[in-house]
Amino acid sequence: METQEKKSRLKQFLIQIHPSALLLAAQMVQLALFILLDQLPYRQTSITIIGMLVLVLVVWVVNHSPGINWIAWALAVPAFIISILSSFLPGETLSGWAALLQGLLYFYGAISLIVYMMEDTEVTIDELYAVGATFTLFAWGYAFFYFACQAWLPGSFSSSLIDPARPLTFIELLSLSFTNLTATGLSDILATNTPARILIMLEQFTGIGYVAVVVSRLVGMTLQRKKKSSKDLPENKSLD
Repeated sequence: METQEKKSRLKQFLIQIHPSALLLAAQMVQLALFILLDQLPYRQTSITIIGMLVLVLVVWVVNHSPGINWIAWALAVPAFIISILSSFLPGETLSGWAALLQGLLYFYGAISLIVYMMEDTEVTIDELYAVGATFTLFAWGYAFFYFACQAWLPGSFSSSLIDPARPLTFIELLSLSFTNLTATGLSDILATNTPARILIMLEQFTGIGYVAVVVSRLVGMTLQRKKKSSKDLPENKSLD
């Protein structure tokens, strides 16, 4: 009896959680863990495990959006398996395929959230969380694409602050992704071949389009709702 009550409480708790908020929080925690795990000997393995947990959250978010669940699972399962194999087997081919599949899953999750945000005319709290979660999904997705490009085409990216011949780590590529998505462009990391340059241009286009279409629409609906609610208020009557 007590077990059934605990299960029902857990189910009710999970229902009340905003999926987008949980995903956004998990990705922010992941950034913090990059700092904490930076000097540990099993850093890469720990980051891979954390990334797998975030993959599960992405699938969960797709499950609560208009996205098609089987597509998310079709990307998540092989990405999970190949990521585990790439942690134990040397070679850039496996790590490149794992990064590509993860990037596609993150992109599919971002597109699913955009459809979710655009399908109605009311701005909910979960949609506001979805704005941030979608942005981080795009940033991580492009970082995985950069990682795959570097794995298959060594030397695709070069940094002026470190050894130009050294392959960039995922956190360095993630930093590049965030700066491109926001059109900041710190110029500390440069693309050295055509595929890498095209990826950077596509991300800059994605960032500008996301802000111009999705964010501006949500802001406009929020202002429209406030204006409508102010008009519905009764007018103050003057005292005789």
